[in-house]
Amino acid sequence: MESNLATAPVAEPVEGDFPPSNWGPSGALLGAVLAIVVGLVLGLPAIAFTNAAGDLTTAGNVVAQLGLVIGLLGVPLAVAHSRGARTLGECLRRLGVRRFRPSAFGWMAASVGAYFAFAIAYSALIVEPEQEDIAESFGPIPIQVLLIVLGAAIAEEICFRGMLFGGLRERLPKWVAALIAGTVFGLLHAFTGITAVPPLIAFGVVLCLLYEKTGSIVPGMMLHALNNSVALLAQ
Repeated sequence: MESNLATAPVAEPVEGDFPPSNWGPSGALLGAVLAIVVGLVLGLPAIAFTNAAGDLTTAGNVVAQLGLVIGLLGVPLAVAHSRGARTLGECLRRLGVRRFRPSAFGWMAASVGAYFAFAIAYSALIVEPEQEDIAESFGPIPIQVLLIVLGAAIAEEICFRGMLFGGLRERLPKWVAALIAGTVFGLLHAFTGITAVPPLIAFGVVLCLLYEKTGSIVPGMMLHALNNSVALLAQ
């Protein structure tokens, strides 16, 4: 059976069409798995940077995080290219990096409100989420900003909203696609604290719906970077 990732001549999506992807649910899910695996493999050289106790040093943590960021960026670009996007710009547009209308700022505000409402209810009714602070493990503040505020926000939006949600949305209802993509996104962060996974799933769902409303993942990147900045400042 021919893979959804196989090269095939396809028409470039018309501006305004949603989703702009054309790899379908199977290509999206396979791409997400490959992106995570590739990211982990690229981070393996980090094991060369350990201290006497066997823990990763600052350099090791940076290498591991950088490998993950590259995997989450590189695989989606490869998926878009394999489905007919020939230039970097075309790949990015297919992944949702597109212009958006000023009304997107209103949807961004609504997204923040929805996420805060869930987070407050979760903390009050279920459990106060605890998440390990990994920022300090990356060393100087500029490196933390580069890897967490910029790298993670851009790579995760391209992978989990642009590629995964975009592909799922071709065949699935928006809520089903958003829940699947949000769950994958949340579970990726389980190693930093299991109680923080549900709010992160909710955050992922909200960002998927924001992409659907605006037709661009750029507003989601902005909110993601803002969220990571607040977390960084709060450490």
